[in-house]
Amino acid sequence: MSVAAPADGAIDYWCNRFFPEQADVWNAALEATGIAVKVRTDDTDSFCDADTMVARMDELGIAAVILPVAHRPAHPEATDFELVAAQPDDLDRLAKDHPGRFFGQWSVDPRIGMAGVEEAAAMLERPWCVGLHTHTHSFDRRFDHADYYPYYALCAAHDVPFVMQAGTSGGLMPSECGVPVSIDRPALYFPDVRFVLSHTGWPWVTECIAMALKFPNVYLGTSVYPPRHWSAELVAFMNGAGRRKCLWGTGFPTVGHRHGLGQLGEVELGDEAQANLLGGTARRVFTRLG
Repeated sequence: MSVAAPADGAIDYWCNRFFPEQADVWNAALEATGIAVKVRTDDTDSFCDADTMVARMDELGIAAVILPVAHRPAHPEATDFELVAAQPDDLDRLAKDHPGRFFGQWSVDPRIGMAGVEEAAAMLERPWCVGLHTHTHSFDRRFDHADYYPYYALCAAHDVPFVMQAGTSGGLMPSECGVPVSIDRPALYFPDVRFVLSHTGWPWVTECIAMALKFPNVYLGTSVYPPRHWSAELVAFMNGAGRRKCLWGTGFPTVGHRHGLGQLGEVELGDEAQANLLGGTARRVFTRLG
């Protein structure tokens, strides 16, 4: 088992690979898509080495970050999500050098059948692996597609969550696969699996809230949307019925840790809601954090 995350402090449930060489990867991807997505370029909130990231986390009160993890494709395109995800060797090293501060969620490819399921099962044996994940729009499969069900069963068997991007795609890919309501059948079929609908489900935020309200095992994550972009409806949910159903994430480098936490004062969250958003709910969802 890995060293547990610190008991206090924020948990970022989705932070992409943050090493300095990633700047070129992101610049190439953004140029290829032609979409105006901002990434953090401030030296105090952008790409850095692991020691610098830990120092930044300590300064900002962040206990741990969870990174999507995947293998690099043999012949990648500039926009492949696997290029911005961490690699297994990264997490082996991060977990060894900085125990309890960095964890991974294995990012599955639903196209490759049982080979993918077996690989995900093997990754869940790694001490740093705290869940499964998918970059939904890379595969154009709704959450209720049959290809995902073996992975959900794996989550149920290992008592880990499944995190998925909900809402529109961030690149030139079909968005319909990310409609939040397509978690409806999986949430019924797998009542013990904790599903995290990430990216607020935008532009279907109301639908995402409806799923989190309906199901005790469905949660909403804020990755890539800083507080300034949260709707009044979402903030009301965080303060009310959803005060134990929302997780804070950055989607770094789309949102920097300093950037995201710095805007929290611009939304009116109660003490309980903010404590749960920043770490309490993540610790209940990602039980392997310890």
